[in-house]
Amino acid sequence: MKVGQNRQAKRQMSEAFITSVFLALSGGFQDAYTYFTRDEVFSNAQTGNVVLMSQHFMMGEWQAGLRYLYPLFAFAFGVFFAEQVQGRFKYAKKLHWRQSILLMEIFILFFVGFLTEGWNMLATVLVSFSCAMQVQTFRKVNGHSYASTMCIGNLRSGTAALSVYLREKKPEQLEMSLYYFGVILFFAVGAGIGGILSVHLGFHAIWVSSGLLLISFLLMFKDRLEKDVHELEDDLEEDIQKLGTQLREEIKK
Repeated sequence: MKVGQNRQAKRQMSEAFITSVFLALSGGFQDAYTYFTRDEVFSNAQTGNVVLMSQHFMMGEWQAGLRYLYPLFAFAFGVFFAEQVQGRFKYAKKLHWRQSILLMEIFILFFVGFLTEGWNMLATVLVSFSCAMQVQTFRKVNGHSYASTMCIGNLRSGTAALSVYLREKKPEQLEMSLYYFGVILFFAVGAGIGGILSVHLGFHAIWVSSGLLLISFLLMFKDRLEKDVHELEDDLEEDIQKLGTQLREEIKK
Protein backbone atom coordinates (compact mmCIF):
# COMPACT_ATOMS: atom_id res chain seq x y z
CA MET A 1 0.00 0.00 0.00
CA LYS A 2 1.32 3.44 -0.88
CA VAL A 3 2.14 5.96 1.81
CA GLY A 4 -0.65 8.34 0.77
CA GLN A 5 -3.23 5.55 0.61
CA ASN A 6 -2.24 4.32 4.06
CA ARG A 7 -2.73 7.74 5.54
CA GLN A 8 -6.05 8.27 3.83
CA ALA A 9 -7.27 5.12 5.58
CA LYS A 10 -7.04 6.92 8.90
CA ARG A 11 -10.29 8.22 10.31
CA GLN A 12 -11.05 11.91 10.06
CA MET A 13 -10.95 14.19 13.08
CA SER A 14 -14.71 14.68 12.69
CA GLU A 15 -15.11 11.06 13.85
CA ALA A 16 -12.72 11.33 16.81
CA PHE A 17 -14.21 10.83 20.26
CA ILE A 18 -12.85 14.17 21.50
CA THR A 19 -14.82 15.94 18.76
CA SER A 20 -17.98 14.03 19.67
CA VAL A 21 -17.52 15.08 23.31
CA PHE A 22 -17.94 18.77 22.52
CA LEU A 23 -20.72 18.07 20.03
CA ALA A 24 -22.63 16.06 22.64
CA LEU A 25 -22.07 18.73 25.30
CA SER A 26 -23.47 21.31 22.90
CA GLY A 27 -26.38 19.07 21.88
CA GLY A 28 -27.49 18.53 25.47
CA PHE A 29 -27.01 22.22 26.23
CA GLN A 30 -29.25 23.27 23.32
CA ASP A 31 -32.10 20.99 24.37
CA ALA A 32 -32.02 22.26 27.95
CA TYR A 33 -31.76 25.86 26.74
CA THR A 34 -34.89 25.83 24.60
CA TYR A 35 -36.84 23.93 27.24
CA PHE A 36 -36.00 26.28 30.12
CA THR A 37 -35.90 29.60 28.27
CA ARG A 38 -38.12 29.15 25.20
CA ASP A 39 -41.56 28.03 26.41
CA GLU A 40 -40.60 24.44 27.32
CA VAL A 41 -40.13 23.28 23.74
CA PHE A 42 -37.36 20.80 22.89
CA SER A 43 -34.89 21.71 20.16
CA ASN A 44 -33.79 18.17 19.26
CA ALA A 45 -35.90 15.72 21.31
CA GLN A 46 -38.53 15.67 18.59
CA THR A 47 -40.25 12.62 20.07
CA GLY A 48 -41.10 14.73 23.11
CA ASN A 49 -42.36 17.49 20.83
CA VAL A 50 -44.61 15.05 18.97
CA VAL A 51 -46.11 13.81 22.25
CA LEU A 52 -46.80 17.33 23.53
CA MET A 53 -48.03 18.54 20.15
CA SER A 54 -50.49 15.66 19.84
CA GLN A 55 -51.76 16.23 23.37
CA HIS A 56 -52.51 19.89 22.71
CA PHE A 57 -54.12 19.19 19.34
CA MET A 58 -56.34 16.47 20.84
CA MET A 59 -57.46 18.96 23.50
CA GLY A 60 -58.25 21.57 20.86
CA GLU A 61 -55.37 23.80 21.95
CA TRP A 62 -54.19 24.57 18.43
CA GLN A 63 -51.99 27.54 19.23
CA ALA A 64 -50.12 25.62 21.90
CA GLY A 65 -49.74 22.62 19.59
CA LEU A 66 -48.13 24.73 16.89
CA ARG A 67 -45.28 25.57 19.25
CA TYR A 68 -44.16 21.96 18.88
CA LEU A 69 -45.04 21.53 15.21
CA TYR A 70 -42.80 24.30 13.87
CA PRO A 71 -39.61 22.87 15.44
CA LEU A 72 -40.45 19.52 13.80
CA PHE A 73 -40.55 21.17 10.39
CA ALA A 74 -37.35 23.09 11.17
CA PHE A 75 -35.58 19.88 12.20
CA ALA A 76 -36.61 18.13 8.99
CA PHE A 77 -35.45 21.09 6.91
CA GLY A 78 -32.14 21.17 8.80
CA VAL A 79 -31.46 17.54 7.83
CA PHE A 80 -32.38 18.31 4.22
CA PHE A 81 -30.18 21.41 4.14
CA ALA A 82 -27.13 19.64 5.60
CA GLU A 83 -27.48 16.79 3.10
CA GLN A 84 -27.60 19.32 0.26
CA VAL A 85 -24.45 21.02 1.56
CA GLN A 86 -22.68 17.66 1.68
CA GLY A 87 -23.76 16.80 -1.85
CA ARG A 88 -22.58 20.12 -3.28
CA PHE A 89 -19.43 20.79 -1.26
CA LYS A 90 -18.20 17.34 -0.23
CA TYR A 91 -14.90 17.82 -2.05
CA ALA A 92 -14.35 21.49 -1.21
CA LYS A 93 -10.66 22.17 -0.58
CA LYS A 94 -10.58 25.54 1.22
CA LEU A 95 -12.87 24.48 4.07
CA HIS A 96 -14.27 21.03 4.86
CA TRP A 97 -18.04 20.91 4.39
CA ARG A 98 -18.49 19.71 7.97
CA GLN A 99 -16.66 22.79 9.22
CA SER A 100 -18.92 24.95 7.07
CA ILE A 101 -21.94 23.41 8.80
CA LEU A 102 -20.37 24.07 12.20
CA LEU A 103 -19.72 27.70 11.30
CA MET A 104 -23.37 28.14 10.32
CA GLU A 105 -24.42 26.51 13.58
CA ILE A 106 -22.16 28.79 15.60
CA PHE A 107 -23.52 31.94 13.96
CA ILE A 108 -27.14 30.78 14.22
CA LEU A 109 -26.84 30.06 17.95
CA PHE A 110 -24.98 33.31 18.53
CA PHE A 111 -27.84 35.17 16.83
CA VAL A 112 -30.42 33.28 18.92
CA GLY A 113 -28.80 34.68 22.05
CA PHE A 114 -30.01 38.16 21.06
CA LEU A 115 -33.66 37.16 20.61
CA THR A 116 -35.90 38.26 23.46
CA GLU A 117 -38.97 36.52 24.88
CA GLY A 118 -41.26 37.79 22.14
CA TRP A 119 -39.21 35.80 19.64
CA ASN A 120 -39.25 32.46 21.46
CA MET A 121 -40.82 30.59 18.55
CA LEU A 122 -38.21 31.83 16.08
CA ALA A 123 -35.44 31.03 18.56
CA THR A 124 -36.63 27.45 19.03
CA VAL A 125 -37.06 26.94 15.28
CA LEU A 126 -33.51 28.17 14.64
CA VAL A 127 -32.02 25.95 17.35
CA SER A 128 -33.94 22.94 16.02
CA PHE A 129 -32.63 23.69 12.53
CA SER A 130 -29.11 23.93 13.96
CA CYS A 131 -29.44 20.64 15.87
CA ALA A 132 -30.68 18.85 12.76
CA MET A 133 -27.70 20.05 10.73
CA GLN A 134 -25.39 18.76 13.45
CA VAL A 135 -26.96 15.32 13.76
CA GLN A 136 -26.99 14.88 9.98
CA THR A 137 -23.38 16.06 9.57
CA PHE A 138 -21.69 14.16 12.40
CA ARG A 139 -22.92 10.59 12.33
CA LYS A 140 -19.89 8.52 13.32
CA VAL A 141 -17.56 8.29 16.30
CA ASN A 142 -14.48 6.13 15.71
CA GLY A 143 -16.28 4.41 12.85
CA HIS A 144 -19.51 3.72 14.77
CA SER A 145 -22.81 5.40 13.86
CA TYR A 146 -24.14 7.67 16.60
CA ALA A 147 -26.13 10.85 17.25
CA SER A 148 -24.65 13.86 19.04
CA THR A 149 -27.96 15.59 19.81
CA MET A 150 -30.11 12.77 21.21
CA CYS A 151 -29.76 9.64 23.35
CA ILE A 152 -32.22 6.92 22.39
CA GLY A 153 -30.24 5.55 19.45
CA ASN A 154 -26.97 5.69 21.39
CA LEU A 155 -28.57 3.93 24.35
CA ARG A 156 -29.84 1.14 22.12
CA SER A 157 -26.51 0.71 20.31
CA GLY A 158 -24.43 0.90 23.48
CA THR A 159 -26.57 -1.62 25.33
CA ALA A 160 -26.62 -4.01 22.36
CA ALA A 161 -22.82 -3.80 22.06
CA LEU A 162 -22.45 -4.48 25.79
CA SER A 163 -24.73 -7.51 25.50
CA VAL A 164 -22.64 -8.89 22.62
CA TYR A 165 -19.45 -8.33 24.63
CA LEU A 166 -20.80 -10.22 27.66
CA ARG A 167 -21.71 -13.13 25.40
CA GLU A 168 -18.74 -13.25 23.01
CA LYS A 169 -16.05 -11.41 25.02
CA LYS A 170 -14.93 -9.37 22.01
CA PRO A 171 -12.96 -6.28 23.18
CA GLU A 172 -14.13 -4.20 20.23
CA GLN A 173 -17.74 -4.60 21.39
CA LEU A 174 -16.86 -3.31 24.85
CA GLU A 175 -15.02 -0.39 23.27
CA MET A 176 -18.04 0.38 21.12
CA SER A 177 -20.40 0.35 24.10
CA LEU A 178 -18.10 2.69 26.03
CA TYR A 179 -18.11 5.16 23.14
CA TYR A 180 -21.91 5.23 23.12
CA PHE A 181 -22.28 5.52 26.89
CA GLY A 182 -19.58 8.19 26.91
CA VAL A 183 -21.51 10.28 24.39
CA ILE A 184 -24.67 9.88 26.50
CA LEU A 185 -22.75 10.95 29.61
CA PHE A 186 -21.45 14.13 27.99
CA PHE A 187 -24.87 14.88 26.51
CA ALA A 188 -26.30 14.65 30.03
CA VAL A 189 -23.53 16.89 31.40
CA GLY A 190 -24.24 19.43 28.66
CA ALA A 191 -27.96 19.32 29.44
CA GLY A 192 -27.30 19.83 33.14
CA ILE A 193 -24.99 22.77 32.54
CA GLY A 194 -27.42 24.17 29.99
CA GLY A 195 -30.30 23.99 32.45
CA ILE A 196 -28.38 25.75 35.21
CA LEU A 197 -26.91 28.47 33.00
CA SER A 198 -30.23 29.04 31.23
CA VAL A 199 -31.83 29.82 34.59
CA HIS A 200 -29.05 32.20 35.58
CA LEU A 201 -28.08 33.78 32.25
CA GLY A 202 -31.38 33.59 30.38
CA PHE A 203 -31.41 33.97 26.60
CA HIS A 204 -27.66 34.66 26.35
CA ALA A 205 -26.77 31.21 27.74
CA ILE A 206 -26.86 29.71 24.25
CA TRP A 207 -23.57 31.47 23.50
CA VAL A 208 -21.88 28.78 25.62
CA SER A 209 -23.11 26.23 23.09
CA SER A 210 -21.56 28.29 20.29
CA GLY A 211 -18.26 28.17 22.18
CA LEU A 212 -18.41 24.38 22.47
CA LEU A 213 -19.03 24.06 18.75
CA LEU A 214 -16.15 26.42 18.07
CA ILE A 215 -13.82 23.98 19.86
CA SER A 216 -15.02 21.16 17.59
CA PHE A 217 -14.52 23.44 14.60
CA LEU A 218 -10.91 24.17 15.58
CA LEU A 219 -10.17 20.52 16.34
CA MET A 220 -11.04 19.61 12.78
CA PHE A 221 -8.16 21.74 11.47
CA LYS A 222 -5.90 18.95 12.71
CA ASP A 223 -6.94 16.92 9.66
CA ARG A 224 -5.88 19.71 7.31
CA LEU A 225 -2.55 20.22 9.07
CA GLU A 226 -1.80 16.49 9.00
CA LYS A 227 -2.82 16.33 5.35
CA ASP A 228 -0.45 19.18 4.47
CA VAL A 229 2.41 17.52 6.36
CA HIS A 230 1.71 14.15 4.76
CA GLU A 231 1.57 15.68 1.28
CA LEU A 232 4.89 17.41 1.95
CA GLU A 233 6.41 14.11 3.11
CA ASP A 234 5.07 12.30 0.05
CA ASP A 235 6.45 14.98 -2.27
CA LEU A 236 9.82 14.78 -0.52
CA GLU A 237 9.83 10.98 -0.81
CA GLU A 238 9.00 11.25 -4.51
CA ASP A 239 11.79 13.79 -5.06
CA ILE A 240 14.29 11.52 -3.30
CA GLN A 241 13.25 8.60 -5.50
CA LYS A 242 13.68 10.71 -8.62
CA LEU A 243 17.07 11.92 -7.42
CA GLY A 244 18.12 8.33 -6.73
CA THR A 245 17.05 7.30 -10.23
CA GLN A 246 19.01 10.16 -11.76
CA LEU A 247 22.12 9.25 -9.76
CA ARG A 248 21.93 5.64 -10.87
CA GLU A 249 21.65 6.73 -14.49
CA GLU A 250 24.66 9.03 -14.08
CA ILE A 251 26.70 6.20 -12.55
CA LYS A 252 25.85 3.89 -15.44
CA LYS A 253 27.12 6.51 -17.88
